[in-house]
Amino acid sequence: MRRLILPFYLILLIITSCEHPLIPEQDVIGGDADGNLVVSVFQIEQQSFATPFTRTSITDYCQRLNFAVYDTAGKLIKQVNQKTGDASYGTVAFRIDPGTYQVVVVGHSSSGNPTMTNPQKIRFDNKDGYSDTFLHNAIIQVTDDKETTIDADLHRIVSLCRVVFTDAIPEGVTQMRFQYKGGSGAFDAATGLGSVNSTQKETFAVEPGQQSCSFDLYTFLHDTEGTLHLQVTAYNDNETIVKDREFDVPLKQRMITKLTGPYFSGSDGSTITIIIGINAEWEGEQTIEFQ
Repeated sequence: MRRLILPFYLILLIITSCEHPLIPEQDVIGGDADGNLVVSVFQIEQQSFATPFTRTSITDYCQRLNFAVYDTAGKLIKQVNQKTGDASYGTVAFRIDPGTYQVVVVGHSSSGNPTMTNPQKIRFDNKDGYSDTFLHNAIIQVTDDKETTIDADLHRIVSLCRVVFTDAIPEGVTQMRFQYKGGSGAFDAATGLGSVNSTQKETFAVEPGQQSCSFDLYTFLHDTEGTLHLQVTAYNDNETIVKDREFDVPLKQRMITKLTGPYFSGSDGSTITIIIGINAEWEGEQTIEFQ
């Protein structure tokens, strides 16, 4: 009787081909071709679209969309990540068994996708940056007898601290680094509030002589109001600190707080003046002036 001897690499290939992946498939632009659950972005804040979505309108707000489906235990079972330019941007289909599920849609413009393994800790990382972020969260029931369609209505969940220098960038300064605590780089999909204590970091390139520099810092507050402890540091080409200042900045969810003043020529303290105004796209804006 002849014995069949298989090379090791062929045995390994046969074994691995029979295994099921532990992580749901991601980056499938349109999802499952035979999906029975269809999710479409229908509205962002008050910007409603006549059809399920208008590409030119949605890209004004979000460069990326992340769709996720969780079972009742909070386990991620399906995820699709999209970015502008994808043919099906704004719509995705999933093939799932009948049952109760949590559906989460996140819209943002960070350079990478958030970690969505846990719906209570959907996390962005410092390396990808932070941006204006919108959320849709729903508990839905999928049945055998018909296709389930969701028109996702996304709402803003971040707070924005906009730092504006009223003096020019001096000679030798090439980078501004912002490190802040008090908010979160992750949020709970059920509430839209921050869910971990984070040290968030953003770095911006600058040039000497630049006037009225503006820097946008986003965070997820742990409640509807909170305070950021912000460290602002100027560096030269040799990574040497040129100037360092710290501020405590009160924020409100879904509002812009503008922190403005002479960073380089001012004092090391901050004189707080709060002016409440209205921003057409946000719920409001407050200005904090420092000296």
